[in-house]
Amino acid sequence: MTSVIEIAQLGAKVLRLQAEPITDISSAETQQLIKNLQDTLATTEGVGLAAPQISVSKQIIIIASRPTLRYPQAPVMEPTVMINPTFTPLSEIKVKDWEGCLSIPSIRARVPRYKQIQVNYLDQQGFNIEIVLEDFVARVFQHEFDHLQGKVYLDQLESNEDIYSESEYLLAIK
Repeated sequence: MTSVIEIAQLGAKVLRLQAEPITDISSAETQQLIKNLQDTLATTEGVGLAAPQISVSKQIIIIASRPTLRYPQAPVMEPTVMINPTFTPLSEIKVKDWEGCLSIPSIRARVPRYKQIQVNYLDQQGFNIEIVLEDFVARVFQHEFDHLQGKVYLDQLESNEDIYSESEYLLAIK
């Protein structure tokens, strides 16, 4: 049985809350939340989803990079559940590139993000994982991590001139 949850839209209070850490990974509640995130993301063209986006203020994200209509050049990465994630930039280099958000439909923006980061998180079994992410996947992680901090990608912009409608974005990338 799938558990697809409606995605919270910009203006929903849950998107502006600091998400709570997960304290019991093996609980039925946490496992159901993970399933809801997986099922919901699978029905979208998105490449990541955070628990606050399905109206649950908990520190769980899923990164699932794959080529889609929204991100045709995205690398393939198996959907990865990250619980209580943290990250450290591996250099001060930031790259400005396009982002969109399932919680902010029809808008795109050029967002500066760290090019390479070290990520620490707990997996679904509670094991501590440490990995290095770079380029697109690092961008997706930082975007989803922002949701756990009560931020959206528009908060990271250097200028409002970096915001585009979806139709103008499609013209800009041609």
